[in-house]
Amino acid sequence: MSEPGPAERFARARADRRHPLTSHFADGQRFELDAFQVAACHALEEGSGVLVAAPTGAGKTLVGEFAVHLAMREPGEKAFYTTPIKALSNQKFRELVDVYGPDEVGLLTGDVSINGDARIVVMTTEVLRNMLYADSGALRGLRFVVMDEVHYLADRFRGPVWEEVIIHLPRTVKLVCLSATVSNAEEFGDWLDTVRGDTEVIVSETRPVPLEQHVLVRGDLLPLFDDRAGAATARVNQELMRIRSFKGASFESNRRAQQFRSAGGYEAAHRRPSRGSRRPVRSANVRRIERMDRPDVVRLLDRDRLLPAIFFIFSRVGCEAAVTQVRRAGVRLTSHEERDEIRRIVDERTRTLADEDLGVLGFWEWKDNLERGVAAHHAGLLPVFKEVVEDLFQRKLVKVVFATETLALGINMPARTVVLEKLEKFNGEARVAITSGEYTQLTGRAGRRGIDVEGHAVIQWTEAMDPQSVASLASRRTYPLNSSFRPTYNMAVNLIDQFGRQRAREILESSFAQFQADRAVVGLARQVREHEESLAGYATAMTCDRGDFVAYSGIRRELSDLERQNRKDGSASHAARQQRQHEIQALRRRMQRHPCHSCPDRESHARWAERYWKLKRATDKIRRQITTRTGSIARQFDRVVDVLATLDYVAVDDEGATSLTEAGHTMRRIYGERDLLVAEALRTGIWRELDAAGMAALVCCLVYEPRRDEATAGEHALPRGTFRTALTATQRLWAELDEVEHDHHLTGTAEVATGLAQAMHAWARGAALDRVLSDADMAAGDFVRWAKQTIDLLDQLTLVADRRVAAVARTALDAVRRGIVAYSSV
Repeated sequence: MSEPGPAERFARARADRRHPLTSHFADGQRFELDAFQVAACHALEEGSGVLVAAPTGAGKTLVGEFAVHLAMREPGEKAFYTTPIKALSNQKFRELVDVYGPDEVGLLTGDVSINGDARIVVMTTEVLRNMLYADSGALRGLRFVVMDEVHYLADRFRGPVWEEVIIHLPRTVKLVCLSATVSNAEEFGDWLDTVRGDTEVIVSETRPVPLEQHVLVRGDLLPLFDDRAGAATARVNQELMRIRSFKGASFESNRRAQQFRSAGGYEAAHRRPSRGSRRPVRSANVRRIERMDRPDVVRLLDRDRLLPAIFFIFSRVGCEAAVTQVRRAGVRLTSHEERDEIRRIVDERTRTLADEDLGVLGFWEWKDNLERGVAAHHAGLLPVFKEVVEDLFQRKLVKVVFATETLALGINMPARTVVLEKLEKFNGEARVAITSGEYTQLTGRAGRRGIDVEGHAVIQWTEAMDPQSVASLASRRTYPLNSSFRPTYNMAVNLIDQFGRQRAREILESSFAQFQADRAVVGLARQVREHEESLAGYATAMTCDRGDFVAYSGIRRELSDLERQNRKDGSASHAARQQRQHEIQALRRRMQRHPCHSCPDRESHARWAERYWKLKRATDKIRRQITTRTGSIARQFDRVVDVLATLDYVAVDDEGATSLTEAGHTMRRIYGERDLLVAEALRTGIWRELDAAGMAALVCCLVYEPRRDEATAGEHALPRGTFRTALTATQRLWAELDEVEHDHHLTGTAEVATGLAQAMHAWARGAALDRVLSDADMAAGDFVRWAKQTIDLLDQLTLVADRRVAAVARTALDAVRRGIVAYSSV
């Protein structure tokens, strides 16, 4: 980097005097702060909140770390660092402990509680939401809340929690929102400014490490753009376009391709054709472009010094198969010293694993793969396995990771190269192309700041690839942030308890969801005004000196609609057709008596009238949209409250004031998708006869979300005894609640899912891991995840249920929290 000139040095010194805390913090960093980081830190030092939107790997989290630094300068002040997933919370916890020490940093992730009264606490967003509703004493002295990966607000299931936190945090707390690059950052920032006060929006689209885009064709890495900088205005590499056009001209069908290969392929294409036959197509045009095997791709990247690399494969099975394929090909990417270090780290991090579980978990094969420098990373892995892979990759000991897209969600695992084998994925229903936002998020992992001069994105050629479409995908940065906010029963009772119903409605109307709806209404209202001007012009154009042509054209239109209906409705009864015929005759008489009917310019006026009525119909439709959107969140809240009133969770007095009943106070502490079902089950006492294993199995049924293709467990596969009785009662209760919600125009929850009941019941009774995973037919990491969610709901029951149910829930919780569940930290 060149030395700054006198003017730049003067400006920097002036900034240092105005923002000494930023300067002091910057001096302790490994890299010189980028302009967007400096701007964000200056805003925080001046007392503003910030929204920072920047590419993956740009260094957004440094802004959050500066907020923590500011809080730690003042005695008694605190900073909370929130993340969307437990894995991120764990990672950030370890990073902050390294800086401030274990006494100053805590971790709260629902099932893990470490030093929760510390001045710096890392937590999932749900934990902070629960603290706000409980008016926790831990909120005292809170100065900053960092919301990492705030674009998670768009998540359909968990996004609403982010808005709840943003709305309910005291205004004295400054928010530091860190987001991937989104196309409507200013809109989100405007909302933050409205609900939180002074908020600076800082957007950067500059990657700290430039990204080179390549397409892997026939063993060659061809640049995607002619301009190697990969700018949005760069032209697509014409060699790729020629390859695409050759492929299009080569094979009219798979049949012709097969005929070509059967006839001798490349060599036959060069033989002299016999007399009377057509000359074969040139080999350059017809040679099939075979995809390279994964081991060969790994070797190519190793040869070209493009490791470490992450291969994104959109399936867990594909990730595991890729590792197996590379191992069987004899690929080894590590030195003797690196293998020794890998063994040491693996043995240290997994020493708590029970010997009898190692074989079930595939430990020895997994360890051998790591020693070769290769690993898989997906949600089905045991959490401790994922943590080891992340650690070894960061230490440059693992060189190649085959991962699902979950790796792109903020975990600190940058690589030199990212490889995309396909540009489509299965979304649960069909194979769909990835979006430009997803492409940006995935390839954003390429390029390690301070290590790489540039990052590399490699897309493997496929027969159906269109280089122009790929270039468009790589060039766009459209990733809109849209609210997924909706009122829940738990939210409603908490708001009513704290603020009353009317104030609660006003609070909900300040949500980002309503803000976006209102913004849309502004645009719709503008359309209505423009249409009204046009309608006035049409009305003037069809002005008739003999009478009101608008009224006359309305009669004509009504008559035309009725005649059309009469022609179409041939199945109507004789009486109905007679009635309609009388109406048609009456309209004809009205039309003929109208003064405008005898106007010589009648048909000319009628053409303007037709435009008038067509535009009026469109305008009326827009007006209905406005009515639907305005106050939509508050209306949904009213429906939720009406259900709560029907079920006696809230009471409404003669003057319309709404308050919580005893059942409503219980619901305040029940969080999750099935809050109403859990509250009703506790109130009706249908779980009072359950033992600990049955309680664990039934609670698992309430948190478990089966795969789309998963068959429902048959009755013979479910635990017997009191569990069956309680399950039947719970299913009947769900059906009753679903009907009530339907009557109030609300979308209910999915049916109770029993697919994991038998496995969880066996686990809670002490069954061995291999049997449980066999019963569950799922990977260890998935079982641990559902067990953790089961523990979370059981923990809630220990606090809100009656003494008997609470005691059984505590016993069930301890029974589930054992073995791999107990020593998995996430």
